[in-house]
Amino acid sequence: MSRIREQFCKKIGLRSLTICSPFLFLAGIFAYLNYRVPRTRKEIFETLVKGLQRLEYRGYDSAGIGVDGPKKSDSGDTSYICLIKKRGKVKALDEELYKNDSTDLETELDTHFGIAHTRWATHGEPSAVNCHPHRSDKNNEFVVIHNGIITNYKELRKYLISKGYEFESETDTEVIPKLIKYVYDNRENDYVSFSTLVELVIQQLEGAFALVFKSVHFPGEAVATRRGSPLLIGVRSKYELSTEQIPIQYNSNGKSPRASNAIIEHTNKVIYLQDDDIAAVAEGKLSLHRMSRCAGEDPVRAIQTLQMELQQIMKGNFKAFMQKEIFEQPESVFNTMRGRICFDTNTVVLGGLKDHLKEIRRCRRLILIGCGTSFHAGVATRQILEELTELPVMVELASDFLDRITPVFRDDVCFLISQSGETADTLMALRYCQGRGALTVGVTNTVGSSISRETDCGVHINAGPEIGVASTKAYTSQFVALTMFGLMMSEDRISLQKRRLEIINGLRMLPGLIKEVLTLDDKIRSIADELYQQRSLLVMGRGYNYATCLEGALKIKEITYMHSEGILAGELKHGPLALIDKHMPVIMIIMRDACYTKCHNALQQVTARQGRPIILCCQDDPEITRNAYKTIELPQTVDCLQGIISVIPLQLMSFHLAVLRGYDVDCPRNLAKSVTVE
Repeated sequence: MSRIREQFCKKIGLRSLTICSPFLFLAGIFAYLNYRVPRTRKEIFETLVKGLQRLEYRGYDSAGIGVDGPKKSDSGDTSYICLIKKRGKVKALDEELYKNDSTDLETELDTHFGIAHTRWATHGEPSAVNCHPHRSDKNNEFVVIHNGIITNYKELRKYLISKGYEFESETDTEVIPKLIKYVYDNRENDYVSFSTLVELVIQQLEGAFALVFKSVHFPGEAVATRRGSPLLIGVRSKYELSTEQIPIQYNSNGKSPRASNAIIEHTNKVIYLQDDDIAAVAEGKLSLHRMSRCAGEDPVRAIQTLQMELQQIMKGNFKAFMQKEIFEQPESVFNTMRGRICFDTNTVVLGGLKDHLKEIRRCRRLILIGCGTSFHAGVATRQILEELTELPVMVELASDFLDRITPVFRDDVCFLISQSGETADTLMALRYCQGRGALTVGVTNTVGSSISRETDCGVHINAGPEIGVASTKAYTSQFVALTMFGLMMSEDRISLQKRRLEIINGLRMLPGLIKEVLTLDDKIRSIADELYQQRSLLVMGRGYNYATCLEGALKIKEITYMHSEGILAGELKHGPLALIDKHMPVIMIIMRDACYTKCHNALQQVTARQGRPIILCCQDDPEITRNAYKTIELPQTVDCLQGIISVIPLQLMSFHLAVLRGYDVDCPRNLAKSVTVE
C-alpha cells in the first residue's frame, strides 16, 4: 500500500519542490498548508482570516488562529505555536493579529501549517480562553480545532486530571489536545507518526467531531479527521492531476469535509472525508488512513470538482446575503425545475428517484423528516402529497422523531430534508430509519453532503449556495422539489390528470409570479416601519398556508429577536384569541382557496376584538380589504403553490424588521447555518 501511495503522490505533485496547498474546512474550521511555497507570516495571517471571513455569516461568537512562532535558532526548529484568540467577530481577531509586534509579520516561511476557527458556544460562554485552538499545555505542544460535541468529555477530563493534566477552559474540546499529549508522553517507542497519535486519540472519543491537529513535534505536518461532522480537503498542485482517486491505507493489525465557500477561491479540487478517515500531510505528501476496512467499503476517496463560482457567494449590490437570496428566488425555483419538468409533455422526472420509483409506489406510507425550515417544507407539501400519492404522510421533527423511538417499517419511505445535508438530528434520524430497513430519500442543497451520500436515493434541490443563516431560497426550492415528487408519483393516475396539469401550469408561471411579489418590497418596508418597535407578532392562517405562518414566524424570530408565533387559524378560539387586542400586531394569510370562508370567519373574530390585522390576500378582494388595517395583495396561483408566493412577503418583512432594529441580518446571535450537533 505504501508503494501505491508513493505513486499517487508523484502523480498529483505532492512531493518536495512542488506546490501542495491543502485546505481543511468544516463549518467554523479553516486551515492552510503551504509546502515549499514561500509565504510571509503576514500572507499566512491574511489567508487564514479571509477563510474565516467566508464562514463568518454562520453566526459565530469568537475566533482564533494557531501559527508557528519565531524561530528558535538557525536550525529551523520552531520554538512554539503562537495562539491568538479573541471574543467577537473575525474583524476583532484580525485587528488583534497586528497588535503583537513579536509575531514578525515579514518573516518568510518556506513550509508552514496554520489553523483557524470560528466558535459557536456549546460548552462555556464566549471568551478568549474558551475559544479555539485549544492547547495541550502551556508550551502549546499540541493544538487542535474542533467542530461538534464530545459526549464523554467529562470522563476523559476526570481521568486526565488524575494524571496531572491541568485544564483552563470550560469546553469539551480541551480534552482532545490533553489526550494526544498523554498518548505522546506515554508512547512505547521514540518514533511515532502524527497520524498514529490521532488514530489512538479518536478511538477514545465519543460524539461528533471534525478535528484538525498541529504540533511542534511535527512541524509542517497536518492531520485531520472526522466522525459525524462533515470535513473536506481542498487540493492544489502545480501539476495537472492525472488521477482522481486516492487509496486508503489500513492498519494491518486492526488496532486502533453549505461547506465549500471558504475553499472555492483557492481550489475547486476537493476530497470529502468519511467517518473515521484520517488525512495526513507530511513532507508535502497527502495520505488517507483508517484503522480497519469495513465490509463493502470503497478503498479509495475520489477527488471531486466543485462547480461553484466565487461570485455566487458574494453579496453583489445587496445589503446582506439574506436579501440577495430572497431576490434570487425566481432563478432558484426555476433551477430546481430545470431539466426535470417538460412543460410541453407535462411530464416530471427526478433522475435521483426514477430507479426506485416502483419501490416507492409499493410503500405503505411516507415519512418527511426535518428540522426548522426543512420541517416546514414538509408541512407545506404534506396535503398535496397525500392527494397525489394517495398515501398517508407523516411530517416529523427529527429530534422528536428520535426521542419517541417512532415505529418505522421496511415498507416505509423516509424523506430526510436538510439544506446543508449535515444536520445532526436529521442524520441520526436517517441512520435510525436505515437500521429498520426503510427506503431513505435525501432532499438537500449540498452535493457530497453526508445525507446525500448516505441515503438510498435523493433529490438535489439546485437552489444554489445559500449563505444567510435564515434559510429563504432553500425553503422554496424544497417546497418545489417535494411537489415535483408528488407529480411524478401520480403520472399514471387517470383521475388525477386534471389536477396534475393545473399544478404543472402553476409551476411554469411560478418564477414570474415571484418576481411580481418582489416588486412589493417598498410597501413591505413601510409596514415594517410601523412594527419594528413591537415586542411580539402573530401570524395566522390555515390549510395550505399554515406552513407559511410557521415559516414566517420562524424568520422573524431568527433575525429580529421579536417573539413571533405561527398560529393555525382553526385554533384561534382554543386559546390564542385571548392575545388579541388593538396593541397586538397580527398578520393573517387569507387566500381564495378551500379555507377562504373559514379564514374570513377568523378575521371577523380578530376585528371584533379591536385587532388591526395586516392581511396577505389575493389581488382584487374588496371584502377582505374592507376589514383589514393594511393589505399586501399577492398574485393568485394554484392553491398548493400559494405558500411559495405568500412566504416571500414574510421573508422580506423579517429582513426589514431586523435592519430597522439594528441587527446583523446574516449573523443572528446564537445560531449557525449548519447545525451539526444535537
